[in-house]
Amino acid sequence: MNLQTDKPWSSRSVGAPWQHRFFYHLIRRGGRRPAYLFLYPVVLYYLCCRPELRRRTGPYLKRRFPAHGRLAGCRDAFRLLLSFSRSLVDRALVGLLGPQSLNTEFPRHDELKTAAAAGRGLIILTSHVGCWQAAMVYLSLLRRPVHLLVEQEAGNIDRHYFELTGRENPFRFINPAGFLGGALEMTCALKNGEIVCVMGDRRQGNREKHLTLDFLSAPVKFPAAAWKLAAVTGAPVAILFPLKNGPDRYRIELADIMQLNPDQARPLNRLRPAMAGYVKALENISQKEPYQFFNFYDMWETDA
Repeated sequence: MNLQTDKPWSSRSVGAPWQHRFFYHLIRRGGRRPAYLFLYPVVLYYLCCRPELRRRTGPYLKRRFPAHGRLAGCRDAFRLLLSFSRSLVDRALVGLLGPQSLNTEFPRHDELKTAAAAGRGLIILTSHVGCWQAAMVYLSLLRRPVHLLVEQEAGNIDRHYFELTGRENPFRFINPAGFLGGALEMTCALKNGEIVCVMGDRRQGNREKHLTLDFLSAPVKFPAAAWKLAAVTGAPVAILFPLKNGPDRYRIELADIMQLNPDQARPLNRLRPAMAGYVKALENISQKEPYQFFNFYDMWETDA
């Protein structure tokens, strides 16, 4: 884990390069099933031999299951890490074998398509829930350029699904560590009627503007940049949760499409009702699918 005070979490993979290559080989040869099978001993090994990984699951699981003792807590950690590992396999599956390797349904896709076609731009607010790569095939149907606010750590061997396809990257990256956190690039994209995808549940550092809202009965600082951008540009905010609902199946839930007004941009507290709606939707997902919220740092730590 990255111990810098400005960044208490790390996106860097804990696996070795040969482990990644091993799973890529399994997927190419046999698809999802053999890769899933090998996950059980791998997750058990990391849970037993890498105690820091178990500790990373603690802040979330202890709040989600406050009545669970030590034994139940170990089971919860195993289920959470196994679910997360499956999402990584599914991500590689889409890249190596194509989007058709997953059966993804999106019942409210037409609503998202209508919002994108309005020409005001569209902010898609995702979270560390499920496997967002399962939604990518639908984003391509929106017929708009898609920008991803993504920070890729130097030396990280974890690869996005489109890096495994051998084809040109269909998305445009915006670096949140860049000038003004990428705000200018996002504003330009939205003004051009394009799509910006942002994670709504994790700040990029202490300097990022935020509002504190209760999540699982304790205060959390949630990033406000996407919401402020929506108010300033007039772009709607679509809240998406791509949830696994079968061995090879995903269902994309469109929790809400919110339209903010310019007068909500200042002061920051005027964004609170909209952000509270998102946090409530995220909490509902954590109650409904507790092992598909992949939080591995203490988001409740007020100094983080």
